Amino acid sequence: MLTIKRVPTVVSNYQEESPEALGCGRNCLGKCCLPVSKLALYAFKRDGVDSIGDGAVTLSEEDPQIPIFNSLMLGQWEDRMSRGLFRYDVTACETKVIPGQYGFVAQLNEGRHLKKRPTEFRVDRVLQPFDGTKFNFTKVGQEEVLFRFEQSNDNNTHYFSSSPVIVGSNSPSVVAINVSPIEYGHVLLIPRVLDCLPQRIDHESFLLALHMATEAADPFFRLGYNSLGAFATINHLHFQAYYLSVPFPIEKAPTQRITTVKGLPDNGVIVSRLLNYPVQGLVFEGGNKMQDLSVAVANSCICLQDNNIPYNVLISDCGKRIFLFPQCYAEKQALGEVSHELLDTQVNPAVWEISGHMVLKRRKDYEDASEDYAWRLLAEVSLSEERFQEVKAYILEAAGLQEACDGEDNKNEKEEAPFEPPAPPVAPHFPQDCLVLQ
Repeated sequence: MLTIKRVPTVVSNYQEESPEALGCGRNCLGKCCLPVSKLALYAFKRDGVDSIGDGAVTLSEEDPQIPIFNSLMLGQWEDRMSRGLFRYDVTACETKVIPGQYGFVAQLNEGRHLKKRPTEFRVDRVLQPFDGTKFNFTKVGQEEVLFRFEQSNDNNTHYFSSSPVIVGSNSPSVVAINVSPIEYGHVLLIPRVLDCLPQRIDHESFLLALHMATEAADPFFRLGYNSLGAFATINHLHFQAYYLSVPFPIEKAPTQRITTVKGLPDNGVIVSRLLNYPVQGLVFEGGNKMQDLSVAVANSCICLQDNNIPYNVLISDCGKRIFLFPQCYAEKQALGEVSHELLDTQVNPAVWEISGHMVLKRRKDYEDASEDYAWRLLAEVSLSEERFQEVKAYILEAAGLQEACDGEDNKNEKEEAPFEPPAPPVAPHFPQDCLVLQ
């Protein structure tokens, strides 16, 4: 059996005393408090140069293997844990790798079921307007924020432990703890929090998420996105992210490259189809630059949103591989097409479950967890082959691609070997007792 053990709290070197409450007095992330506040600021570089400017924190050139982003984020995350801001101790949750070909990861997380905030909107519409009367992130206390995450003005990376929030043409984007965490280091990326954007991907927000994956530069760190209708529970734009020290099963699944028609503008983006996995999905890689990959995926997501097709996204391999899963589990649930056995587990297959990290809410399900169970649950998520082919055509068109016809270029398609994510040594920022080990 695998376990995730609680580790001694590491208080950030950059922690300061909480400022006196301003605005409405609740010290929240709303327009009443945030514009008159000071928060930590991580300003990421635009041009990819690995350097730190003249900000409050400098990374020594003698120790370049320690990603400054991870050490800052995890130090702050553990500080919030020491303050008791989480609803339960996720480091005490039992975790194991399920025997079988794929290595699905099972976690027993009874606290998430009992204490997670309920969904407050319709589940049959992917696009719904923001409703300020419902829970949203402007109501979160600033003590849950780790830092603002914004682009630097000078193409260097800076970190300031306290920086005034300047609300001008752009609302600040923040990284905050998920108070109902799934894993160690579980955080939320909330783009332009004061703009009160509904849960829908746009080009700017998706590029911000890719920058976060790049800054972490750690294959243990992945970002996920759930649309409405695909088990997002809050209709306020956000991505999730956390560290898991083993490959996700989806990352090991074989793929088949989709051959596209020649002569179209080539942005270097490669699209493949997942093979031998219970959920139909596409994998985006490459791109002449980060923005090419970001635009292709964002256009695909926007297309799905506009056609009311629920979907999930996984950003993997430090932002170099992106998985896109159209799904229909909630629709099948509403039509009574999901077995009572699966419904009784109360597992809603969102991006983490689809990727192979099964968050189970009952001890019996955890103890009985098998690859067969994981496969049967995820098979209910997947579109039929006929429907997937239709949706794939929409996605490729939106991404600026067109699949070659049978007999044209598809004869060159072949199954690619399963992707093998790198197996780095234990990163110095990642506590040994929090690793999932055999």
